[in-house]
Amino acid sequence: MLNQKILDEVTSKINDLMAQSPVKDVEKNIRAILAGIFTKLDLVTRDEFEVQREILKHAREKLTALEEKMAILEGGATNTQAPEK
Repeated sequence: MLNQKILDEVTSKINDLMAQSPVKDVEKNIRAILAGIFTKLDLVTRDEFEVQREILKHAREKLTALEEKMAILEGGATNTQAPEK
C-alpha cells in the first residue's frame, strides 16, 4: 500500500544512520525520519476514518432508499401511460 519509493527512502536513510550514528542516537534519528516521511503521506487518524465510514454508510442507505422509491415511481409511470398505436 505504501509507495515503494518511500520504503526505499526509509531503508536507505536508516542504513545511513546506522553507519554514522552512535547506537544511543539511532532510535531518536529513526523516529525523526519516520515522522518526516509520515507528514509527507496523506494519512488520517482512526477517528477520522471511522467518521467517514459512518458518513459513507449513511449515504449508501439513503441511495438505496432513493433507488427503491425511483423504481416504484417508474413502475407507476409506465402503468399509467396509454399504449402507443
